[in-house]
Amino acid sequence: MPNNRQLKLVNRPTGLVTPDVLQLSESPVPAVADGQALARVKYLSIDPTMRIWMADIPQYMPPVQLGEVMRSFGVAEIIESRHPDYKKGDKVSGLTGLQEYVLITGEEKRSFQKLPSIPFLSDTNFLNLLGINGLTAYFGLLEIGKPQSGETLVVSAAAGATGSIVGQLGKIQGCRVVGIAGSDDKCKWIKDDLGFDAAINYKHPNWKDQLAAATPKGIDIDFENVGGEVMQAVLDRMNLHGRVVLCGLISGYTKQDPGLASFGQVLIKRLRVEGFIILDYVSRFMEAGQKLGMWKMTGKLKTQETIVKGLEKAPEAINMLFRGENTGKLIVEL
Repeated sequence: MPNNRQLKLVNRPTGLVTPDVLQLSESPVPAVADGQALARVKYLSIDPTMRIWMADIPQYMPPVQLGEVMRSFGVAEIIESRHPDYKKGDKVSGLTGLQEYVLITGEEKRSFQKLPSIPFLSDTNFLNLLGINGLTAYFGLLEIGKPQSGETLVVSAAAGATGSIVGQLGKIQGCRVVGIAGSDDKCKWIKDDLGFDAAINYKHPNWKDQLAAATPKGIDIDFENVGGEVMQAVLDRMNLHGRVVLCGLISGYTKQDPGLASFGQVLIKRLRVEGFIILDYVSRFMEAGQKLGMWKMTGKLKTQETIVKGLEKAPEAINMLFRGENTGKLIVEL
């Protein structure tokens, strides 16, 4: 069997991921003992939170330590098993890490979920619609945003993996949905293909005027993925007692950026701001997966993927997120 190629965190980044941050190394593929299973990784999920995991700061999971395989979600196929719950050919999703093979031990089993075989869903859907992004969109919007028919929902990073699903869920709930994205092509996609009512390119000089025109009745729900200037512009147009679903602050992950906007509007407009981590809803993942899958099957939810091939391309794929070079879900295929 070939060696296991791995990307290990060897330095903590200060901005984007530079070549000295993640080191490609090889180690023998581990032997499988009783109660263990070995899986070959097929797809890796590239997510903004990976940049947080690289930093030695307080966070919702322990930061990745120097010398460790970089943490990531992935889909893998069992190639050898001495575990009663797995057989060769089973597919699993979980925290595989940026590597080609992962050993699933009894201790790690809780981090992996065996995937069902669903004819209309590809493996990558379990990192996208039925993975961390779809679940984040579902619980963030429906449980925290609590959308009502006729309300106005604004989604930042609307052409990303999570934002694109949030907007479609908002339409299912009867909302007027306005997306903010970083290119005309992305705006065209979320409006023409996904059904958003309006799309704003924040790189246009008059984008704030466009936002005002697209939200004539103000904004009831802000699904916030960006922070900074984008968040401030949305808060300025929030209605009294609006809700802010604080999902991410990507504008401040790789550079010195306040991330959070001024909270003066929160006070004046009596807004409810709530942050959340998707792990809070683990016990309800099955419920969400069934509904998301049904909406996908009936054509109410569409997804798009940006695929990068090769483990060695993963560091640059992470940077693509922060340069806005992906549409929909960003995945590395091994």
